[in-house]
Amino acid sequence: MPRFAANLTMLFNELPMLQRFGAARRAGFKGVEILFPYDIPLPDMRASARRNRMEIVLINCPPPNWAGGPLGFAAIPERKERFRRDFERALRVAEALSVRHIHIMSGKAEGAAALDCFIDNLRWAAGRAPHAGLTIEPINPIDMPGYFMSDFDLAETVLDAVAAPNLGLQFDAYHAHRITGDVIGCWRRHGHRAHHIQIAGMPGRHEPVDGEINYTEFFQVLAEDGYDGWVSAEYAPRTLTEAGLRWLQEFGKAQGQPPQDGSRPAPASRGRPLRRRIAPGTGS
Repeated sequence: MPRFAANLTMLFNELPMLQRFGAARRAGFKGVEILFPYDIPLPDMRASARRNRMEIVLINCPPPNWAGGPLGFAAIPERKERFRRDFERALRVAEALSVRHIHIMSGKAEGAAALDCFIDNLRWAAGRAPHAGLTIEPINPIDMPGYFMSDFDLAETVLDAVAAPNLGLQFDAYHAHRITGDVIGCWRRHGHRAHHIQIAGMPGRHEPVDGEINYTEFFQVLAEDGYDGWVSAEYAPRTLTEAGLRWLQEFGKAQGQPPQDGSRPAPASRGRPLRRRIAPGTGS
């Protein structure tokens, strides 16, 4: 059965970041993802996660500039050195925080040279960090025009070319709907490559209820397929986060789950938490 995590970059953002761990725990989550944990002292973040018994499931690499700047560098041939430098930083942070997955963002690019660069950088990253779970994510071109990794068939091509056991698909149901219009069909075609799942409602990217995506059916399919990794709530709450969390308990009950328990490790193919000893503050 899947386990639910809260994206602390988007959820509970009415609170300071370090207080969001406790809020997520009280709401019933047992894991979190943080898109860009690069501006908060690592010892403080590690202490908050441990105090609230929260696993940090995923971070992004590199930290893009959302104010009109690059959306990653992995598929940009002339930025290969920048990508690898940023990956080393993300790896240090992931190791310090015992993060399970690092999402590698392609950036805006197109053409054969971009594809070759992306594959080459992913091979390098997978070899550089064989103990790390790495993911790539198709992101819809409506929300992110020009982003290279914008198609699930392309993701399959890349995964086949890299052929690294620690690299998998980050399946975002919201993006799957915007790209294909058929989340269930997309999952049936590509879900066997998934190492991590994210959810949000459509339209609006709000709570995963009462929208165009039938999440009741989606979670039934996940159960049938035996998916037991993490599912992260990555959406923009309509109001305060806690007011919109009815879905969390309803989906948990529908699957016959006890209160959320993220203590069971994911299968090795879906990444293990990184636990190399890192000096406090390194990489922040």
